[in-house]
Amino acid sequence: MEQNKSKSYGTALYTIITVFFFWGFLAASNGVFIPFCKVHFHLTQFESQLIDFTFYGGYFIGSLILYFASQASKVDIMNKLGYKNGIILGLVISAAGALGMIPAVASGSFGFILAVFFIIAIGFSLQQTAANPFVVALGEPETGSNRLNFAGSINNIGALLGPVVVGVVLFGSATAKIEAKDVQISSVNNLYYMLAGLFLAVALFFWFSKLPKVTSDEKIESSTKANTPLLIMFLAFLLILAADPLSKAVGIPSQYFVYASLAIIVFTLVGTILAAKKSTEGWGAMQYPQLILGMLAIFTYVGTEVTIQSNLGSLLKTPEFGSFQESDIAPYISLYWGSLMIGRFAGSIGAFNLSKSTKNILYIIIPFVAFGIVLLVNASTGVDVSKLYIYAISVALLIVAFFIGKQKPTRTLTVLGIAGVICMLIGLCTHGSVATFAFISGGLCCSIMWPSIFSLSITGLGKYTSQGSAFLIMMILGGSIIPPLQGKIADGANNVIPGMSGLHFSYIVPAIGFAYLAYFAWKVSRELIAQGIDLDHVTASGGH
Repeated sequence: MEQNKSKSYGTALYTIITVFFFWGFLAASNGVFIPFCKVHFHLTQFESQLIDFTFYGGYFIGSLILYFASQASKVDIMNKLGYKNGIILGLVISAAGALGMIPAVASGSFGFILAVFFIIAIGFSLQQTAANPFVVALGEPETGSNRLNFAGSINNIGALLGPVVVGVVLFGSATAKIEAKDVQISSVNNLYYMLAGLFLAVALFFWFSKLPKVTSDEKIESSTKANTPLLIMFLAFLLILAADPLSKAVGIPSQYFVYASLAIIVFTLVGTILAAKKSTEGWGAMQYPQLILGMLAIFTYVGTEVTIQSNLGSLLKTPEFGSFQESDIAPYISLYWGSLMIGRFAGSIGAFNLSKSTKNILYIIIPFVAFGIVLLVNASTGVDVSKLYIYAISVALLIVAFFIGKQKPTRTLTVLGIAGVICMLIGLCTHGSVATFAFISGGLCCSIMWPSIFSLSITGLGKYTSQGSAFLIMMILGGSIIPPLQGKIADGANNVIPGMSGLHFSYIVPAIGFAYLAYFAWKVSRELIAQGIDLDHVTASGGH
């Protein structure tokens, strides 16, 4: 990678993380748009969820298109474009998608809406493929996860501010109660005009910014052997979409197609590791075990992060969890996403050139400051946040986990993976507020996993870094497959354990997910050490 390790890239880092903010901001606006579509287009709950399926699937398809286009042209397109230009192009594509939402809503065609969401996701896919390795490359590799944590915390600020800004745009007030039936088409148009304008403004900002070149000019060898597992995973993705039609056609319950899709993806990746070990020729980035393990880890992580909150609202409505009303659920969902910000704020401390003692003090203070921000944002919408104060105990335990992890990526990932398993097991063995906060604590455990997994997975890939990044972004596909898997278990597991609802029991899924992520941290550490790389025993600059 062409980068000067002795040079400070602080300005470049601050420039790049602006796109992370808008990823979080747009995700917040989707929360309003999905119920609007359900009412406006008279959709079932499953049909309305096709927006999320299309959005996460767009990341997968976008990365797949980038890879096969590079294979066909025999040129690594992201390396050819450069990470800076890749981000700009992705922003322009997303802006075009946002503008396309105006005629899509007016057309009355839900299929048109999904096509536009797909375009926005394609742009996001390109942005993420470029931005994540760009951030990792702006400095020493052992501090790459710290920089991604910092970028991720900015993403969460966007997610926290998004609902407030969207409330003002749609209703003229940040505290107005959002009802899908109250959303006017003209207001939705204004929202997407605003988003398109923001995307284009950031693209222009990048165009005029001076950023270092960090891509590789080395010749990329053919990786035709990687085509087969990617195509198999694409078919597994389509299997989810076709689950209900296939179930009706052949008389097999639809959940079995969901299980089959997951099994196909897992066995394909495991088989790829074994095949690449026999001969690395023709595998490209997939010749590196850390990448394949990381692809499965990203798949598991995204699915685990999404599925905990996707089913939380329904869980809180059950008698064993308090029979919550719809209006009382929002603060708990907000706290879950806020937990990601709390952890990422703490995880980003290592990205700054500070003394060890200063960092230790900040590791104690920053998580509680971030928790205060989450409470403040919720209070600004009229929520009684006093019932959330007890969550400070979980925040304190996160701080302990950070000190045990000692700012080392593999060690921290192991600790948080094990902590995630413990939280899910506590939630499964209890009920009421204890179980609720235990499940929400999964957000704290997830918070810094993405940057840790990403930086560990692309370490040592050299000229295959951008290709490996595209493969990792593909595996955001987990957000499309694991939540439906948990949903199917929830529907069919009633009374498996006496006194426990199927929905409650279904949280065994994120428990297994966290267990794999802890295993990944241990396994990838061994693989990197075998290649002469030990990120947990490198003395970094700046007191790290």
